Amino acid sequence: MGDVAKDLAAGTVGGAAQLVVGHPFDTIKVKLQSQPVPLPGQLPKYSGAIDAVKQTIKGEGAGGLYKGMGAPLATVAAFNAVLFTVRGQMESLVRSEPGVPLTINQQFFCGAGAGLAVSFLACPTELVKCRLQAQSALADSSLTGGAPKYGGPMDVAKQVLRSEGGVRGLFKGMVPTLAREVPGNAAMFGVYEAFKRFLAGGEDTSKLGRGSLMMAGGIAGAAFWASVYPTDVVKSALQVDDYNNPKYKGSIDAFKKILKVEGVKGLYKGFGPAMGRSIPANAACFLAYEVTRSSLG
Repeated sequence: MGDVAKDLAAGTVGGAAQLVVGHPFDTIKVKLQSQPVPLPGQLPKYSGAIDAVKQTIKGEGAGGLYKGMGAPLATVAAFNAVLFTVRGQMESLVRSEPGVPLTINQQFFCGAGAGLAVSFLACPTELVKCRLQAQSALADSSLTGGAPKYGGPMDVAKQVLRSEGGVRGLFKGMVPTLAREVPGNAAMFGVYEAFKRFLAGGEDTSKLGRGSLMMAGGIAGAAFWASVYPTDVVKSALQVDDYNNPKYKGSIDAFKKILKVEGVKGLYKGFGPAMGRSIPANAACFLAYEVTRSSLG
């Protein structure tokens, strides 16, 4: 089996592990990011992450924590296959000689390239996911009387294609998606390799155990979100914004308005669940990737 096929297979398994472990945290993150700003004297719908979990389970059952999972589940194979395969091919391009370990700076560069490629899959997938995850938080302020606007992932895609400018509508939020994925994946893969070498005491990381790989993966996931979180808030705000009556003119306008109305704190809404998700989800992802990749030879 060639290297590309191995990366495709291992990336798919890693992505599935990441999704199963991390999706409930992601649901809470998006709910907190997208809830309407309360009027003066009113309380927000969710007082925090724990309250959002309680209200979601009470109103939608445990399945509510996995709302919107259909969209990333349908594309997780393609998403992670592209991410790990592009990273692997870029490693081959920048490597001076076969078998020579890359420098940490080269790992950052390869991660950035993989992030650029995967952004074109991430944007429409995230739009569908965010619409489904956010609709219960937005329902109280809508004109639908609380009735859900979307019936599922395919219904979101159909409505966007029909009434929000066709295919272009699915790529709403592409600028902040790029601003998240390129530096975020650069940080994630760079930190992952650097931490593995730290644990191994040198460049040879082949003897690291599963616990060490999970630790490195968890730290790498935390590095992703710590480096780009405000861009994710802007992306989510744009992607759930009303097409017919938009609050934001674009990424910069969304950034300015969130900062003006909610302060710096507004750019970190949902940060706790995001970090809580990133560590176990990326630990599972990288472990599954490494084990699968190793088993394929």
